[in-house]
Amino acid sequence: MNTSGRREFIRTGSAVLGAMMIHQLLSATAVKGKRIGIIGLDTSHAVAFTRAINTNPAAYRDYHVVAAYPYGTKTIPSATDRIPKYIEEVKSHGVAIVNSIAELLKRVDAVLLETNDGRLHLEQATQVLKAGKPVFIDKPIAASYADAYKIMKLSRQYNTPMFSTSSLRYIGGMEEITGGTYGKVLAADVFTPATLESTHPDFFWYGIHGVEMLFAAMGTGCKSVSRVHTTDSDLIVGVWEGGRIGTVRGMRIGKNDFGGIIFCEQENVKLGEFKGYEPLLHKIVDFFDSGEPPVDGAQTLEICAFIEAADISKNNNGKAVELSGISAVSE
Repeated sequence: MNTSGRREFIRTGSAVLGAMMIHQLLSATAVKGKRIGIIGLDTSHAVAFTRAINTNPAAYRDYHVVAAYPYGTKTIPSATDRIPKYIEEVKSHGVAIVNSIAELLKRVDAVLLETNDGRLHLEQATQVLKAGKPVFIDKPIAASYADAYKIMKLSRQYNTPMFSTSSLRYIGGMEEITGGTYGKVLAADVFTPATLESTHPDFFWYGIHGVEMLFAAMGTGCKSVSRVHTTDSDLIVGVWEGGRIGTVRGMRIGKNDFGGIIFCEQENVKLGEFKGYEPLLHKIVDFFDSGEPPVDGAQTLEICAFIEAADISKNNNGKAVELSGISAVSE
């Protein structure tokens, strides 16, 4: 064998050995029952979650992402254009690409529903819940309150746990606030990027990050919503039981950033930096093992009602809208 042939043989052998090692690793994982499947490779979250978990499974209860169904939206170009690239990226972490959700469900014990298009979540989540696989549904849980309510109902019907949230719920400082370190939360003002997507009610798309932060701090009990809308920004004002007020400022110009001030009994607390996906991922794998959702479904539904009420208010020149009207129509 000449020198160039020997080099090629070594390279080929190394690639085969690497593939065998990945296969052995995932086979061992299957025995442990720690297999995660992903639905939707049209968001960077799918790649980031896969990379974090498969690079350091010991940090995530020995789970591995083992399979993925790429689709995913087929009608939102900003998302569909990512799919070919993200397929290759997750494959590089040992993930098998499958042709259907049904095939995926045969291979895994739990599911990350990452499809960027919330309109597809009800259909996709229905298959997962019927199969009895615990599922995390990335934001938004759906593109309407009605669909979110149906997903929650299916979860109860099939006795299969699920939850949905934004990673911004775990922004720096929020844990101390929700844990009561500073006493009762009296009010909250948060801000978020709020790009719009014509296929979704406005804050179901990106602005939901800010709404999640607001509800993490304030909890449930919002009674009415009013919204001021311009081309470049929004200000949504929610009034809670007891007269507490919480606001979300959504920005479409300037620096993309998240944050806010939470007004508590003992101190006014400025939220810290976004910590990335690690805090959320730990909550997800804990949930997969325990079956106990870290976010109450009632709060998730109220978030959906808040967003729909904000759209109605926008279309009625900022008139206050009662959240009870949203839930009454859908239920």
